Amino acid sequence: QVQLVESGGGLVQAGGSLRLSCAASGIIFSIYAMGWYRQAPGKQRELVAVITSGGSTNYADSVKGRFTISRDNAKNTVYLQMNSLKPEDTAVYYCSAHYSRDSWGQGTQVTVSS
Repeated sequence: QVQLVESGGGLVQAGGSLRLSCAASGIIFSIYAMGWYRQAPGKQRELVAVITSGGSTNYADSVKGRFTISRDNAKNTVYLQMNSLKPEDTAVYYCSAHYSRDSWGQGTQVTVSS
């Protein structure tokens, strides 16, 4: 059974940084594309960043140049380094795993104060 456990969320001032981690189990991690999504109150869940099994990355326009997604296949972990955070980045951030089907973590809250 796939299990994705996020950590690293919290409260940070605008301009600050956070690093989210997502530890995966129950899958052959290296063959999965991994992603980060977020959902702000009253809004739909949106893609933040994705990294393929080969290491290619894609980002939402709103986070390009500020966020970096990476993966460590030896640790079955995907990361999201978030710099220059803005209040509009406030959301619950979800880790996702994609292969034959999609799997989701339970989310971690990120709050950016102005």
